[in-house]
Amino acid sequence: MAEKAKDIYEAEYLSLDDAALLAQCDVNIYKSSGPGGQHRNKVSSAIRLRHRPTGITAQGCDNRSQHANKRDALKRLRVKIACQVRRPVDPKQPPPEVTASCVFTPKGAEVAAKKRLRVGRRDKRFWAVGQFLLDLLDACGGRLSEAAGAMEISTSNLTSVIKQDRHLYAAAQEIRKRHDLGPMK
Repeated sequence: MAEKAKDIYEAEYLSLDDAALLAQCDVNIYKSSGPGGQHRNKVSSAIRLRHRPTGITAQGCDNRSQHANKRDALKRLRVKIACQVRRPVDPKQPPPEVTASCVFTPKGAEVAAKKRLRVGRRDKRFWAVGQFLLDLLDACGGRLSEAAGAMEISTSNLTSVIKQDRHLYAAAQEIRKRHDLGPMK
């Protein structure tokens, strides 16, 4: 059991491509009810993925196409892994390469000035960066200023990145609540 938990923390599931992540999943194909018109229940097109290493499940059933539903389920699985799987992080250590590649010093700013973290929701690195930010926030006891200081960015910059996605924001709020801190504003 301890071996399995160790694997969860050491694995970088979000850095895997879709095929490799799908290989770690049990795939369940089924018929689903809901919108889609007269052809909705003719074939089994809904997909449920269960990620074996973490036990996290995600489903896609919004389309008539099994391939589109599989793509949607993989996206949802990445979101859930980022928001639910916490890994130990040392705030004194530099961030992983995927996160460091999103940090820059603004043009015209002094070398000693605060850096900026910029990553958009459509960037393929977003969920890996988001997972690290949540891990860092948890390691800092839910304190945004301490997590931002460890990244050498401003607290407002950290907050704006977290607020880009409602799932990431909700996970950050849950971490703060677990550490007996008030909600983010």
